[in-house]
Amino acid sequence: MRLKSTFLAGTAFLAFGAPVAAFAQAPEEAANAARATANTASIEGVIVTARRRAEDVQAVPVAVSVVTAETVNNTGAFNISRLTQLQPTLQFYSQNPRNTSVNIRGIGAPLGLTNDGIEQGVGVYIDQVYYNRVAAATLDFVDIEQIEVLRGPQGTLYGKNTTAGAINITTRPPSFDFEATGEVSLGNYSFKQAKASVSGPLTDDIALRISLSNTDRRGTIYNVATNQWIQGQDNLGIRGALLWKASEDLNFTLSGDYNLQDPICCAQIYVRVGATQRPLNRQYAALTAAFGYTPVSTNPFDRVTDVDAPLNARNEHGGASLRGEWDVGGGTVTSVTAWRFWDWGPKNDRDFTGLPITTASNNPTKQDQYTQELRYAYDTERYDVVVGAFGFYQKLHTTGLEAQGPAASRWTLNPGNVAAGSAGCATATTLACIPAVLNGLTANNDILLKNTSLAAFTKVNWRLNDRLTISPGVRVNYDKKTGHYDSVITGTASDGTRQRVLFTGPYSTDPWIVAQRGVRAPQYYEPDFSKWNLSYDLNLSYQVTPDVLAYGTYAKTFKTGGINLNGVPLDANGVPILSAGSIKPEKVDHFELGLKSQFWERRATFNVTGFWTEIQDYQANVNNAQLGLLRGYLANADKVRVRGVEADLNIRPSQRFSAYASGAYTDHEYVKFVDAPCPPELSGGGAGAAISAPGTPGGNSPANCDISGQWLPGISKLAASWGAEANRPLNLLGKAGEVYLGYDASYRSKFSSNASRSVDLDVEGYALHNFRLGFRADDGFNVYAWVRNAFDEEYFEQLATTPGSTGLVAGQPGDPRTWGLTIRNQF
Repeated sequence: MRLKSTFLAGTAFLAFGAPVAAFAQAPEEAANAARATANTASIEGVIVTARRRAEDVQAVPVAVSVVTAETVNNTGAFNISRLTQLQPTLQFYSQNPRNTSVNIRGIGAPLGLTNDGIEQGVGVYIDQVYYNRVAAATLDFVDIEQIEVLRGPQGTLYGKNTTAGAINITTRPPSFDFEATGEVSLGNYSFKQAKASVSGPLTDDIALRISLSNTDRRGTIYNVATNQWIQGQDNLGIRGALLWKASEDLNFTLSGDYNLQDPICCAQIYVRVGATQRPLNRQYAALTAAFGYTPVSTNPFDRVTDVDAPLNARNEHGGASLRGEWDVGGGTVTSVTAWRFWDWGPKNDRDFTGLPITTASNNPTKQDQYTQELRYAYDTERYDVVVGAFGFYQKLHTTGLEAQGPAASRWTLNPGNVAAGSAGCATATTLACIPAVLNGLTANNDILLKNTSLAAFTKVNWRLNDRLTISPGVRVNYDKKTGHYDSVITGTASDGTRQRVLFTGPYSTDPWIVAQRGVRAPQYYEPDFSKWNLSYDLNLSYQVTPDVLAYGTYAKTFKTGGINLNGVPLDANGVPILSAGSIKPEKVDHFELGLKSQFWERRATFNVTGFWTEIQDYQANVNNAQLGLLRGYLANADKVRVRGVEADLNIRPSQRFSAYASGAYTDHEYVKFVDAPCPPELSGGGAGAAISAPGTPGGNSPANCDISGQWLPGISKLAASWGAEANRPLNLLGKAGEVYLGYDASYRSKFSSNASRSVDLDVEGYALHNFRLGFRADDGFNVYAWVRNAFDEEYFEQLATTPGSTGLVAGQPGDPRTWGLTIRNQF
């Protein structure tokens, strides 16, 4: 705490003005440059590295959006979650850092399913280092230079797991000119954020940059059970980089970072109760009545809860990298060597109530990741080429714990015809009425993953003439995964002794052990997967005019296969069905047509893209009665399709006004998915041949559901973002500058929050509006007031079913209205 207070005070010192004479020259030069260009109104070119070389974004025949450091600072988009409000086709879903999905155009990873043995479909890169686990990329952005969101498969240059796209983040490099930045923000909910960066030369050929960021905010939901505010923010980030210019042609950058997130988080709270096919006395209303329990609130926007298990979301991660760049032979050799670690220490409440049903549900995880990439980029007048190789190794170890409490028996087990009220259990001998049957039932899970990937790739841009360029690319990839899953279950036998829950042995027929086995079954297996794959793409681009570029792309790519490390179905003897241990790769066919244009003397930019993506063997949560399934697990759906149109418009008619608008229409469906999990209203019933109507208490439920033609989860058909900023010259407090008013907004339409669409799990559409008003001085000083979600929109980030088909729906309310003041100074 003392370290954070010292950092906040030091940053405030920088933000309000530090007497560092060596930094005085840069602002004066910047001010002179600003005055010299005061009458220009064209949109400045943005340089990106989307194709692993520096190019103007309008010359790159790829659907890519760029978020600059200025936009990140002005809009408060200080992490990937906030970035979604600026990027309509970027989706971010997080129950906690580990259970997080980042999707582009709605694809990337199954929504709401955590499994160590699978990988994302969106590649996250920070300073050219690949982050395999999204949980290790939920950090606050520290000293960002720009963010590129590449939409559509990027498998040739960015690797196997970019079937949906890639997020390419670049931080500010060390500078040989002294510079410093300090920023402090204060707001409601006790929001405090401080950022600081300093850079300069150590010698004539060595420069250093050190950057720090700290965010702290009280939670937005009050937990009456523990007298704590939850869903808070408590983030610390430190990054350092050392640049050595060994010669005119050779330089090395050594980088390191450490990040810690340690909030009291994360809980999903009561939203509503829907009907299921569980017997009526086993649905939520009857069960809560039996316990005499009433939730503290049935309005989620009261923002109170009573979850009784301890909560924590400690997420510690960091690493180091060495990047070398050598200009040789008319091209550039780039080597990126990196090591990353991830240490996840959660505490969760997985029954979503104030009852002691599941008293612990924790899956602490430790990961080490090593990567090596080597590329050579060569340019000539007629063609340029990138050729390279990539190696990846990951070791991940999860030690899971799940424990049941005294309310678990009544909540989980079938009491037959016992009356719903507590009196009905007073004299009953059914196991559901005996708290000791499941009280203390404990699952200790030991999960190990070893993951190796090797690849070789090349991409060529061949300019047939001044207008037409053909760009083929190919990547060969080898993946190997080996795993270990050992779930040891311990419970209490009917004689009161603690016993292993097993399918064989002297206690295997004990009625208490049999009941416990139906709730959590032990299993041990060692799955493995290995496969070669080939990705390739072909891009044609045509420069219609100097300011208009047309392009088309076909890509054949894949997301690597995986292994099930959350448990697999068991046969009648309790033996794991090993055929379900591995998952086939996703195979992607992608078509895209795009047009990039600038007009109005380059005061306006308009880009439009149409896309069509089909995925075979889509990795999803599946039920399959042919395997004698007792639970859901990860497998392959036959085929899904996502198609749509995106458009981006930016205008800058003068230096005093700029505006932007981005929109996307996305049509999406499971083309064929016949063994999907059923929605809650078709779950929890008996196994009779005649399937009952949805929501029939005590009815018959199908073993699985055919959801072909239904929506994919997490995708809105319509999504948009828009905004504007106007400014006017002003002298304030002896400083020359401008006063400005900014507005940013985003909208998304209804989307499904469940693997199989449910009447109770659609998230209604919503719009968010943000404003800022401030003064920006020519010398780098900036102060502004801001308000986010200005109209206090009540919306959900995500909804979820809860265990046991009781009908309870829980969710995560989005942030309420927040407001504050930011002061930034650059030297």
